[in-house]
Amino acid sequence: MTQVIVAAALVVVAIALSRAGGLGLERELAVSAVRAAVQLAAVGALVTLVFDYAGLAAAFVAVMLGTATFTSGRRLRGVPGAPWRAGAAIAAGAATGIAPMLLSGAFDTTPRELIPVAGILIGGAMVATSVTGRRLKEQVGEDLAAIETRLALGVPVREALSGAVRGAATTGLIPLLDQTKNVGLVTLPGTFVGLVLGGASPAEAARVQLTVLLALMAVEVVAALAAARLVVAGLTAPGERVRVPGAG
Repeated sequence: MTQVIVAAALVVVAIALSRAGGLGLERELAVSAVRAAVQLAAVGALVTLVFDYAGLAAAFVAVMLGTATFTSGRRLRGVPGAPWRAGAAIAAGAATGIAPMLLSGAFDTTPRELIPVAGILIGGAMVATSVTGRRLKEQVGEDLAAIETRLALGVPVREALSGAVRGAATTGLIPLLDQTKNVGLVTLPGTFVGLVLGGASPAEAARVQLTVLLALMAVEVVAALAAARLVVAGLTAPGERVRVPGAG
C-alpha cells in the first residue's frame, strides 16, 4: 500500500510541475494515471482467468492489438485512414518478433509466456508507430512550402518526403536505442526485474531480457518504417500532390 501512496504522490508532483511549467498536460497525466490503475487491476484479474483457459489467450492478444491500434490511431489523427494505417504498422512490427520467436520455440505458446511477450512487442510497435507517425505528420506541416517546391520541380511525393521520413523514423527509434545501449548500466527493464522478483536467477533473467530487447529492435524498426510509408501514402493526393495534414 505504501508503494501505491508514494506513486500517487509522485503523479500529483508531475501534474503540479506540468501546470507550473505551462505544459498543459495536467488532465492527460491525471487520466493516464487513473486509467493505468484501473486497467492494471482489471488485467490482473483477467490474466489469471486467461492463464486457466488457454483458448482465451488469442482473444486477449487481439484486444491488446486493438487497443494499441486505437491509441496510435489517435496520435495520427489528421491523416486519412489513420486507425487502419496505425494498426497495419503495429501488426507488421509485432509479427516480425512474435512469429519467429514462437515458431522457433524460443518462447512457448502457453498463455503464461505468450501474453507477456506479445504485450511487450505490441507495446514497442505501438510506441514506434505513434512517435514516427506523429512526427512525420508534424514535419510535413512545418516543411510544406519546401515540399511543394520540390513537387513543382517534378520530384515524386515519396522522394520529396524522404527526408521527413528518415527524420521521423529516427525520432521514433531514439527511446529504444537509448534503452538498449544503456540496459544494465542505467536501466533495469521490467522483464528482468519481474523475473528476478519471481525467483529466476539473474543470469536467466538477463538472457530472457536480452532476447526481448533484441527482438524489439526489429519490431520497432519495422513498425516505424511501415508507419512512415503508410502516413506518406495517406498524405499523397492524386497527381503527385501532398494533402495538408489535419489537426490532431
